[in-house]
Amino acid sequence: MLFHIFTDAAHHGGTSFPTMHLERNKHRAKMAADGDPESEVFEITDFTTASEWERFISRVEEVLNDWKLIGSGVGKPLEKGELTSGSWEEHTQEINFADFRFIITHHCLKQESAESQSRDEQEEDAYPLAMQDLLCMNNDFPPRAHCLVRWFGVREFLVISPGANCEAVVSESKCNLLLSSVSIALANTGCQVPLLVQIQQKWRKVYAGECQGPGVRTDFEMVHLRKAPGQYTHLSGLLDVFKNKIGCPLTPLPPISISIRFTFVLQDGQQCSWPQQPPDFDALLAGEVGGVEFGKLPFGACEDPISELHLATTWPNLTEGIVVDNDVYSDLDPLQAPHWSVRVRKADNPQCLLGEFLMEFFKLCCRKETSEEILGRSAVEEEGKENSDISQALSKLTEPAAVPIHKLSVSSMVHSARKRIRRNRRAEESPINNDVLNSILLYLFPDAALDKADSSEVRSTQEPARDSEDYHLYNQLKSAPSDSLTSRLALCVCVVNFHHGGVRAVAHLWQEFVLEMRYRWENNCLIYGLAGGAPDLRCCLLHQKLQMLNCCIERKRARDDGRKSGASDRSRLGPESAGPAEVSPGKSWDSWSDSEEEFFECLSDTEEMKDTESEKKPGSKSRAEGRLQPHGKLTLLKSPEPLYIPVTQEPAPMTEDLLEEQSEVLAKLGTSAEGAHLRARMQSACLLSDMESFKAANPGCCLEDFVRWYSPRDYVEEEEVDEAGQTVVRGDLSARMKIPGNMWVEAWETAKATPARRQKRLFDDTKEAEKVLHYLSQQKPSDLTRHLMPCVLHAALLKIKEEEATEDIASVRKALQQVTAHASKLLRHPNPDFKKLEDVIVQMSAVEAVIACSRSLKAKFGIAGGQREDDTDELQRFVSCLLEEPEVSVVGAGRGPAGSIIHKLFVSSQRLVDSSDEAALLAPMEDEAGRSGGTDDRKAVPDFPPPAGREVLLRTCVPRPAPYSKALPQRLFCVLTRDEFRLAGAFSSDTCFF
Repeated sequence: MLFHIFTDAAHHGGTSFPTMHLERNKHRAKMAADGDPESEVFEITDFTTASEWERFISRVEEVLNDWKLIGSGVGKPLEKGELTSGSWEEHTQEINFADFRFIITHHCLKQESAESQSRDEQEEDAYPLAMQDLLCMNNDFPPRAHCLVRWFGVREFLVISPGANCEAVVSESKCNLLLSSVSIALANTGCQVPLLVQIQQKWRKVYAGECQGPGVRTDFEMVHLRKAPGQYTHLSGLLDVFKNKIGCPLTPLPPISISIRFTFVLQDGQQCSWPQQPPDFDALLAGEVGGVEFGKLPFGACEDPISELHLATTWPNLTEGIVVDNDVYSDLDPLQAPHWSVRVRKADNPQCLLGEFLMEFFKLCCRKETSEEILGRSAVEEEGKENSDISQALSKLTEPAAVPIHKLSVSSMVHSARKRIRRNRRAEESPINNDVLNSILLYLFPDAALDKADSSEVRSTQEPARDSEDYHLYNQLKSAPSDSLTSRLALCVCVVNFHHGGVRAVAHLWQEFVLEMRYRWENNCLIYGLAGGAPDLRCCLLHQKLQMLNCCIERKRARDDGRKSGASDRSRLGPESAGPAEVSPGKSWDSWSDSEEEFFECLSDTEEMKDTESEKKPGSKSRAEGRLQPHGKLTLLKSPEPLYIPVTQEPAPMTEDLLEEQSEVLAKLGTSAEGAHLRARMQSACLLSDMESFKAANPGCCLEDFVRWYSPRDYVEEEEVDEAGQTVVRGDLSARMKIPGNMWVEAWETAKATPARRQKRLFDDTKEAEKVLHYLSQQKPSDLTRHLMPCVLHAALLKIKEEEATEDIASVRKALQQVTAHASKLLRHPNPDFKKLEDVIVQMSAVEAVIACSRSLKAKFGIAGGQREDDTDELQRFVSCLLEEPEVSVVGAGRGPAGSIIHKLFVSSQRLVDSSDEAALLAPMEDEAGRSGGTDDRKAVPDFPPPAGREVLLRTCVPRPAPYSKALPQRLFCVLTRDEFRLAGAFSSDTCFF
């Protein structure tokens, strides 16, 4: 037979058929039009072309093949609680029906034995795994699982649902079309995994589908209503529905297994006083409590973080006839239930003090205003004449001077301005009142109560143990030691921001802090709470800046003290075995005995001539200057004079931003010979200074003498036999020292015999201090927040650890490790991501909420209330499990120690209900009030409220649809709440003998 092929252009993007048939059709159409106008031109459609429906089925089959879901599944029987505790995996694929997008998802419980066996192994007449799971009683009412797992008890299933932006499948014809597609795809592939389709609105969670096996089929059906019909609100009515649905022709009917769970909700927790009391910040900051209280971060929830306690009473594996539950009477007394389980529902975003403190502090990072803009006035109100004086003072500070400049300085100008600000400022205009400000400053600078010039006594008594792991946490977070000034400043800024006007108070406090730093620099007062020595690059930049300022104060004090006392020079020892960049620690600038004006930029011509003449006299002792002590028994190579260790300058301490700036300058010099030479000269400033000091202390010395002291490894000594046959030791410079153009040789030739006290300073403390103070004064509140954020997070972690130590919660310890690692990774970056930092704060708040929940549960169960010791241990384990697990079984049900307390909580809550009308409002059904609580006295207040939810699980194994069919599993899961009535049924039937 000859077919005329005509294809749909919409399917193939155009018309495609053989040219011979095309010409023939055109010819016939032309003849018909010319000969008989009324004759019809008929066309034969090609029904072999695949339709969209067939393509959709084919696509589903392809996905099933790709996921290797063909054939029967192999798996061991489910163990107790495995559906909840096991690990689930999901696979998702997108499929289309014409232009409608669907998502097909495969949910599967991981099982070791199932993975080791092949899915292709089939046993004759073996039921699909899903049918076997329908009758399994080890996983009834799983507390945490997919809704289909809870309703049907299956370990593996497929779901086809509309895409994210697609409308729901609501019409009956579309639902039937999808179910037909599912049935055909399962039959064509031999897949025995249940395949369900989501229909109706998505919020209703209505599914329908089927599972096919060899000669058997299970249909998954569902009914969802807003309110339960009156006749189906009890067990007897649900049994009638189940029996009518399976339609078993056998008489008598095989026994039906029944499992029932009632859930009671305890919402009123006011009968237990919440143990967390919010701190009295007004009293705290009004001076009634000592200033040291400022260093304590608040912790805990202001309200009970446990919003509800859900008690599930379960009657497992009952048989019809054992229990009576109808519209007039019920045997289901919660106190008599053989199994109790409890879960807690935490409040949504409970108000936690520490979390709010951190979040409010974090919000300052987004502010753009300067302190002057926030406070509404200039921080330093100067007259025109005084401004010119300050500019002159700056020029004087940055130039070497032979006379003191104590009268003409920035510090004196700022202090006069400070007095003028305080005089003109009214008390009500200040964001922070004077009493609170004085308390804060006393907490930040406790040495002010004594003598600011000597804070050693305060420091020695308040230092915590430094060998603990928590103390060194600042190394990971790049913050500052917890006992440092920077850490205390962070805590004060956090408290002031939260309780004293936010950003205005922060700007005010920071202004006072900078002025205090200026005062201490001007008056040679060491900054309390900072470790001595160079800036610690492991800490935050602000801490390094304060340490740098402290270094400047130390050097300035040392010079002033040396000038007054005329003490002898002392300095560091030279390195014993190191390169030129190594210095020995322990010696500070206080060994200098000369005042600031004795440092010169260069020597005068007369002194140069004297130095030259002294160098020409190898044995001259009169010109030796800056000697510290003899270097062992060594003597000069060209003179019998002892080799003296000179007084040398300390290398300049640097903060990380200065190091980065110096690195950039050196990198810009390039790789040319000239650039390399200039780079070496810049890096050898300390070496040149030491050479000049050595020449001054050892007249007549040579380069070999300097190398013997400064870098002994570069002076090689060998034993030789001289002409007289005696063994002698001869020394010479190392190979690297003899390289042509060696920087050491060049520096030695240019170095002049100049003692350290008359050299140009390597570290200009006056200039560096002014740079630090200028840097601090230019910081906006947002900049200050970024600097102090690591310190605040550090203090928060320590606070959480301290609180957790009294609770002993494993999940909190694990979460703390994760938060610490996350924060450490973020804060190492110079500009951390704000969004990720906010996530860290949210995680800390969650940990705080868990600890608050633990305390709430302990208060509710009276763990510290004086019960017997064995009961206390059991209750402690019970509370710990409530925090770790989604649902916890109550040992002894209503008769155990935990069950007795839960019963009392419900009784107390019920007694608080004023009338039965209020109790009726909580009932899901109108006729519940008389049956709940197991009491016949309707006027008495029952021990338990009406159940907020009822779940009934009915199972049996009967032949369907004929008496001679196979006996197959049937299951019906019923959910009854105040706002929902749901029936989820899985009904199996024999497809061979029917």
